[in-house]
Amino acid sequence: MRSVLMILLLALASVLGLASTALAQTAPCNALSAPKKQVAADLLGSLHAYGCCTDTIASCLRKHPSCTVATRLANEVCRRVDKGEDRAAVEHAISQRAQSMSSTAPPVPIDLSGTQVAGDPSAPVTAVVYLCGRCPFCSRLEPKLYELVTAGALKGKVKLYVRPFPIRSHAASTEAGLAIVAAERMGSLWAFLAELYRNFDSFDVGKLPDYAAAAGLDPAAFRAQMSDPGTRSRLVAAKKEGTRNKVDATPTLFIDGRMWLGEMSIEQVQDVLEEAAERRR
Repeated sequence: MRSVLMILLLALASVLGLASTALAQTAPCNALSAPKKQVAADLLGSLHAYGCCTDTIASCLRKHPSCTVATRLANEVCRRVDKGEDRAAVEHAISQRAQSMSSTAPPVPIDLSGTQVAGDPSAPVTAVVYLCGRCPFCSRLEPKLYELVTAGALKGKVKLYVRPFPIRSHAASTEAGLAIVAAERMGSLWAFLAELYRNFDSFDVGKLPDYAAAAGLDPAAFRAQMSDPGTRSRLVAAKKEGTRNKVDATPTLFIDGRMWLGEMSIEQVQDVLEEAAERRR
């Protein structure tokens, strides 16, 4: 009886030791409580990586040198487990990431002519975000993403473009879209977006020229540009383009012409854009 018990204890120790080995290589996994470590270990032992290693994430972590994609996936799995997401939710998130980041589909056509870039124009990764001027999620994501590509962790790695995509259910989205295009045509897109989203909660259509003035534009010229038929035509073209590219909500991100299918939190977006830059190098 004692020998059987000893064998079981040794087997359990071996399993826990393997879990510890797989988890010991990433800080988010190390920080988990013991029960959550076991959940994460089960997931890492069943979910597969992509790119530099197509074995299970746990197996890829044990390779030398280890696959950087596997490390990012392990970190995401452990962060999600730590937040209390169930197995199905974690599996779905990793599946969406793999589908987005390992797609071999040709890039979709996105017309960036006349569009202002944020970040280093020679950066290897091109990120395009379809956004609505009256979308609350866009108002939180765009300023943080702009900061990352111009002065933060994505500087020199990612160049950022935006395409206006008014959402009909958002009041005054067309007027806000026209204002975005007008500011872009006048050469002050990013400063105007900063003002537009800074004033998101107190937005008033009548104050659009004031936002333009705060962005360094002449209010009278801005009003004229908003009323110009060419501005409306450009907005309509961007909306039609987004629809052709299967955009149905904002913000929607394209990485090098391929749609990102996962969640649009700034942490997740930063992580996958850094991954894209690593893979380009």
